[in-house]
Amino acid sequence: MSSSTPSAQSPLRVKKVVVITTAMLTFIPFWKAAAIVLCDFGSSAFYAGGLAMRAFGPAFPWYILAVMLFAGLLLMLELEACSLFVRGGAYKIVREGLGDRMAKLAASALVFDFLLTGPISAVTAGHYLGGLFNSFLTQFGASFHLPERGVAVVFGLLVTGYFWRQNVKGIEESSSKSAKIIAFSLAVCFLLAIWSFITIALQGAHVPPTQLNFAPDALGWAGKIDWMKAVGLLGMIMAFGHSILALSGIETLSQVYREIEYPKAQNLKKAALLIFIFALLFTGGLTFLSAVIIPPDLIASKYGDNLLSGLAMSMAGPNLLKLLMQTLVVVAGVVMLSGAVNTSLIGSNALMNRIAEDGILTDWFRKIHRKYGTTYHVIHLIAALQAVIILLSGGNVYLLGEAYAFGVMWCFVLEAAAIMALRFKRRGEKRDFLFPLNVRYENFYIPVGLGLLSLFLLSVAVVNLFTKSIATVAGISFTIFLYAVFTLSERLNAKKANTMFEEGYRERVNAETSLDLKDALEDLSQPNRVLVAVKTPEHLYHLEETLRTVNPDDTDVIVLYSKPVENLLYRQDMRSAAVDEHELFTQVIFLAEKYGLPITPVMVQSNDAFYAIAQVAAVADAKEIIMGVSGLHGAQTQMERIVMAWGAVKEHELNHPVKVRIIWEGREISYRFTN
Repeated sequence: MSSSTPSAQSPLRVKKVVVITTAMLTFIPFWKAAAIVLCDFGSSAFYAGGLAMRAFGPAFPWYILAVMLFAGLLLMLELEACSLFVRGGAYKIVREGLGDRMAKLAASALVFDFLLTGPISAVTAGHYLGGLFNSFLTQFGASFHLPERGVAVVFGLLVTGYFWRQNVKGIEESSSKSAKIIAFSLAVCFLLAIWSFITIALQGAHVPPTQLNFAPDALGWAGKIDWMKAVGLLGMIMAFGHSILALSGIETLSQVYREIEYPKAQNLKKAALLIFIFALLFTGGLTFLSAVIIPPDLIASKYGDNLLSGLAMSMAGPNLLKLLMQTLVVVAGVVMLSGAVNTSLIGSNALMNRIAEDGILTDWFRKIHRKYGTTYHVIHLIAALQAVIILLSGGNVYLLGEAYAFGVMWCFVLEAAAIMALRFKRRGEKRDFLFPLNVRYENFYIPVGLGLLSLFLLSVAVVNLFTKSIATVAGISFTIFLYAVFTLSERLNAKKANTMFEEGYRERVNAETSLDLKDALEDLSQPNRVLVAVKTPEHLYHLEETLRTVNPDDTDVIVLYSKPVENLLYRQDMRSAAVDEHELFTQVIFLAEKYGLPITPVMVQSNDAFYAIAQVAAVADAKEIIMGVSGLHGAQTQMERIVMAWGAVKEHELNHPVKVRIIWEGREISYRFTN
């Protein structure tokens, strides 16, 4: 907050000027956004193949590859969801499309997904570390080996505890760190692939069979149902369902799209394409190479929990080089899998906070840590449940994998259905992307492609209910329990929930203080500055037009709200009525996120809005002042008053002309200040 008091001789008798800066919005390039998603999505490469092998045998690489191709369709589903710009990912999309009850079910399934993502990633990382230690022990002739499951449990608890503490402090995974992790993993992937091709050239290879060979426990209850034979199309759906955990983390795209820079729609598509290509090559490609080089019986007996380590140790060449390659694989795996643990805590905390924003959760869940400002009760609860899951699993990755698929599948089913519903509810709304295969009827696009995708997702989810008995019992039980908690909490919190519903979503803003206006605006770095004056959250057409046309590479956008203050000596009709600045800045930030452009939101307190606009524009050295038309004064009167205010605050000759524009729908008037 900064306070600057004009001279007492000011004819406008401004009482004071106070500047409040909210979050200085910044946005990340598409490749950094893709890196954040891939730190979660790409981590499944380290365990998906081994789990699929245990479920239905040596045919597993074909189905992992099919799932990676299918990921392209789900990424397009996320693209349409993001194009609706509904804050909050799948939960909010389902709430908008299917209503509160289905949204609570979707949230319950998502929380179940996050609860298992952390443990399966942490335990898998522990298996890779245990396997590496044992490889070193074997290399140096040791007579004993470490119990890999024991190492996995200990490491899983340690990494969960570490990220629990980090999230309580509010330290989140940055996009720069994610990009470095993915760059390192890509280099390891490239080395592993090149060496694999050399090994195939020297030793030959075997093409994986397509015949399915389900383990008894992989059939679940379906093994006791005569008509559910694991053959033909039904068998393929069963195998696909056991491979679906390779999609772990793909929903992270809906969490990061808010931060993607301008032009948002194009960069979002680039990020999705990059994610698809990387996942196809990294997860699909390395899994396939593993099946081509490693004998199936060796995968089943030794490398089921650390498949890519097995690939490194099965290469042609000296043992020391293979051990070095395994070390690189393990480092990449541990870093990516640990990042997925962090993402699971961040994602579950963010989801619970979104539910709290709707007034569903009581104050106990929303309680803020005094020192760090985080919702620490939620973080404690999620981390504790993940630790319990790790202990109960005993380091068994297959058990965790069997339980995992419930949440992610039903979440996708509900999200696809919600987007179809929104096609009808928001039929007139322009979208930057539509899921392919649509039939146009007048001005409406019938979602044929979405319908087919929904049917397939529903088929896999229903088949999984019968084949994944552990996931079915655990998932349904947890979903019912959490749904009941949400319902009970919502009833206990009914009064606040109604208030939140009436007021709508409010963005959290941070205030910073400085000594004067120059200090408050010192972070402006571009050669050009545009000042956009805003007044009410309902009238931001001029701000949206500015964001459509401004060049972010050379222009800083300052969004200013002048909050009126009481002054009995000042005529009431000269002052505007105050609005809720939190509601106003929520809409301002929403537009900035929608267009992916950085802005500097500022609030000043003044008894004359035009004087405040002129003063801030002069201090910021703005080249343009943009306002919306006022229903109280009219555009011509507004222009006269800003001209008078500019004359009152201008102290020196202008270094450049200053253009004033008043914009409203279909019209604009302008004036240029010169020396």
